[in-house]
Amino acid sequence: MTAPTTIYRNAQVFTGEAALKPRDSFAVRGDSILAAGDLDAVRLAAGADAAGANTVEVDLGGAFVSPGIIEGHAHMLMLGESLDKVQLRACNTVKEVQDRLAAAHAANPGAAQILGTSWRFDIFAEGERPTAALIDAVIPDVPVFMDANDLHSVWVNSAALKVMGITRDTPDPIGGEVVRDENGDATGFLLESAAIKYVWAYLESVASDADRDRFLENAFSAYLETGVTGATEMAFGPADLATYRRRLDRDGRLPFLVNAHWLLTASGNPKADLAAIAEVAQIRDEVAAQYGDKWLRIAGVKFILDGVIDACTAAMRAPYANGALPEAIWTREFALPVAVAADAAGLQLALHAIGDEASTIALDMVQECIRVNGPRADRRARVEHLESVADDTIARMAALGVTASMQPVHCDPAVLDNWQAVLGDERAHSGFPWHKFREAGVALALGTDAPTAPHEAPDNLFIALTAKSSIDRSRSAYQPQRVFTPADAVEAMTLGPAFATHREDELGRIAAGYRANVIVWTANPLTDAPEALLDSAAALTIVDGEVAFTAAG
Repeated sequence: MTAPTTIYRNAQVFTGEAALKPRDSFAVRGDSILAAGDLDAVRLAAGADAAGANTVEVDLGGAFVSPGIIEGHAHMLMLGESLDKVQLRACNTVKEVQDRLAAAHAANPGAAQILGTSWRFDIFAEGERPTAALIDAVIPDVPVFMDANDLHSVWVNSAALKVMGITRDTPDPIGGEVVRDENGDATGFLLESAAIKYVWAYLESVASDADRDRFLENAFSAYLETGVTGATEMAFGPADLATYRRRLDRDGRLPFLVNAHWLLTASGNPKADLAAIAEVAQIRDEVAAQYGDKWLRIAGVKFILDGVIDACTAAMRAPYANGALPEAIWTREFALPVAVAADAAGLQLALHAIGDEASTIALDMVQECIRVNGPRADRRARVEHLESVADDTIARMAALGVTASMQPVHCDPAVLDNWQAVLGDERAHSGFPWHKFREAGVALALGTDAPTAPHEAPDNLFIALTAKSSIDRSRSAYQPQRVFTPADAVEAMTLGPAFATHREDELGRIAAGYRANVIVWTANPLTDAPEALLDSAAALTIVDGEVAFTAAG
């Protein structure tokens, strides 16, 4: 028997490419798009039974429809966990952070620990940094762990330092720092790989499988509500894999597909780094053999080449305003041979590079892969973030076919005060140059990097269209000449990430034969004022032909 067909009509259907005019109807049969076009043509494509019991028509009331959003850069378990944490992004002072922590403690006095997320560097006066003492003043006896807004550092209290076993003798890992006072004692501020090695590892050790299952469910649910039907995971590791395996073993599928990049840690030991690549390749093959790749694909590896501008840990060509000029976390000496090994194993390179020196290293890595392993059309290396990037790097990316993975929410004007202050020169006004990438012909994939920024796709799109703030709407736009046209932005949030993950033959378009991953929006970015997108959610989210979320319940 032929699978049932649903015809969605009376809509403005963006089919995935900015250059194409919207259609007014599309049809879904099973898990695939059957046709897209004018209503009569779609009905004909649906066959002779178009008016019969095997076909249903749904009137969308003129709504804007697009391929489902593919989150270009996400941290699924971290997002799901962050939704349970004390939310600090809106705090404008240390006192506000203290008050929120105290309120959380009072609401749950028996909690074994308190977790917070998204505090901003600009709550501190110039020259000041987070300290355990500031948290001890309100919560001295329960461990408190708080992720910075960018997830590259963690602020903890004295009780947290104690349970992690951090002392004067605790070493700084490569690419990280346990910040210490003049006596050599830890201050309660851990940067970069020190946050990963000590804080993340500790919290992972005390979380249960049930916790992690809940975190993943939180993330899937939150994303489906905002129209996301696929995600690019950028910090995959053993605990993540075990959590996904449990979900796949239970359900045989995921709520939507996930393309994962395994997070590499710079060890300073070339033999260990190369062994890590071999292990990831083996895990990739085992996962593909057991589950296929319809729902989960380990696509490649993630190198965190540098830190972040807010903490003055991003690798820059010229010093910060305070004179700091940190090295990259992965220096060329160690990064190039590991990149070549990963590339030879068919692992896609995802290269975190926020500073202009880090993105230079990233392109050197890609070029070395081409030199050693030869040119290859399916390489599709990608550079993540590119907040401060030189024009010569953009030109190299275009020449080498490297994708720019960028996040409009990272330049929300409400979170840029400290970012601009620590750069202190013309670089403070030339960041996030989306327009230069477009002009150079660099492939773009937009995402949010949640939970380092809000995960909601409509708010992300609003910033891409206006360069204004979705957090503090009184703020002026940051470099509004960079903005996208609505069609270009939607393409960069749908077909762009599909291309970046080798899925463009099945995802990112509403076209015959493509997987039926679709979002019906409550605002129309092509015709409505961009402000209509703010705080909106999906009216309807469809994954592989099935309704995964509806605002109507």
